[in-house]
Amino acid sequence: MPFEFALDPATLLILAGVAFIAGFIDAIAGGGGLLTIPALLTAGLPPHLVLGTNKLCATFGSATAAWTFYRRQLFHPGQWRRALLATAGGALLGAWGAHLLPASWLNQMLPGVVFACGLYLLFNPTPAANRAPTPLARHRQWPQGFALGFYDGIAGPGTGAFWTVSTLLLYPLDLLRASGVARSMNFISNGMALAVFVVAGQVAWVLGICMGLALMLGAFFGARTAISGGSRLIRPVFILMVLALTARLAWQHWFGGA
Repeated sequence: MPFEFALDPATLLILAGVAFIAGFIDAIAGGGGLLTIPALLTAGLPPHLVLGTNKLCATFGSATAAWTFYRRQLFHPGQWRRALLATAGGALLGAWGAHLLPASWLNQMLPGVVFACGLYLLFNPTPAANRAPTPLARHRQWPQGFALGFYDGIAGPGTGAFWTVSTLLLYPLDLLRASGVARSMNFISNGMALAVFVVAGQVAWVLGICMGLALMLGAFFGARTAISGGSRLIRPVFILMVLALTARLAWQHWFGGA
C-alpha cells in the first residue's frame, strides 16, 4: 500500500530547502543524493522509504536538467538510443534487486570507486570545449548504460558523477556535453527505478512531491549555470562533490558512521 509520512511545516520547509540546493548542485556536477538521502534519514523516514521518496524527488530534478540540456542542443537522443534502452533495463533490474539482494559488498567498494573517479578528473586535463560530439562508439553504450542504470536502481549515490566520468573516458566529448549525457541518463534511471518503488508502495508522496518541486527549481537554475559557466565551472564543483561523496560514503560504510 502507498505510504504517507507526516511532517511538521518547519521540517518540510527545511527539507525543501535542502532539495533546492541538491537540485542546483546535481544539475551542475551530480551528487545531489549526498544531500537528500541523509536529510530524509534525519527526518525519520524508514530506510526503505528513503530510497523510493528520494527517487521521486530526484526524477523531478533530473527531468528539468535533462530537458534544459536537450533544448540547448547539448544532448542528442538519437545518438544515445542504445544507452537509453540499456539504462532503462538496468535501472528496472537494479531497483527490483534492491528488494532482494544484500548490497553490503557494493557499499564497501563504493567509496573507493567514487574517489578514483575524482582522481581521474583532478589529474587529467579537461577536454577542449570544441571537441566534436561524433563519432560515438555506440557498441560501448550497452554495457555502460546497463551497469550505471543497474547501480542507480540498486543504490544511487554518485550516479551522475559516474556517468560524467565514464562518458569522458569512452567518447570524444567535452565536459559540458558529457554533463548533458549524465543528466539525461540519470533521468531515465530515476524514472524506471521510481516505477518499481511506486509498485512496491515505498514512496511518501506528499513529501516527495514537495521536495521534488524544490529540487526541480534548483535544477532549472543549476543547468543554466552549468551551460553558461561551461567546463570552468563544472570541473571544480564536480571535484568538490566527488570528494564530499567519498568522505560521506567512507564514513558511513567503512567506519560505521550514521
